[in-house]
Amino acid sequence: MTPKHPSESLTILTDLVLPSETNPLNNLFGGELLARMDRAASIAARRHSRRIVVTASVNHVAFNRAIPLGSVVTVEAKVSRSFKSSMEIFIDIWVEDRESGNKTKANEAIYTFVAVDDTGRPVEVPQIVPETELEKQRFDAALRRKQLSLLLAGKIKPEDATELKALFI
Repeated sequence: MTPKHPSESLTILTDLVLPSETNPLNNLFGGELLARMDRAASIAARRHSRRIVVTASVNHVAFNRAIPLGSVVTVEAKVSRSFKSSMEIFIDIWVEDRESGNKTKANEAIYTFVAVDDTGRPVEVPQIVPETELEKQRFDAALRRKQLSLLLAGKIKPEDATELKALFI
């Protein structure tokens, strides 16, 4: 299977925050943002794997900045690392200033998707070859996150979490 670059999975969704999508403070509902992120991440995972993909977990979500009514929101998602059948998708959320057009990072998230066949069984996905410095950082950190997740779930022993141990030695 030919390895791919993260840029090949890049997915960009841009939309407007409408009144029906806001809370009483006139900011985008967190759940609405989660749905937008899930859609973008699923497209990125599908572009990478060229298979049916399912959300396995939402590993991290940071709601750092409220997104007000009327804002233009851009969700950028791309595969940061792939494993056997799973893919970590890193998502950046940007809000565009109405007057200047400048984009400010508002939030970020990390999702995990699994590629499956028509019967729902996991299938192998291509590996990732990061190109930019940011892609390399996210690629390296993905293995630590995976090991931490496996450790917390009791699926690996602490001594087998080599990437995590390296942080403390």
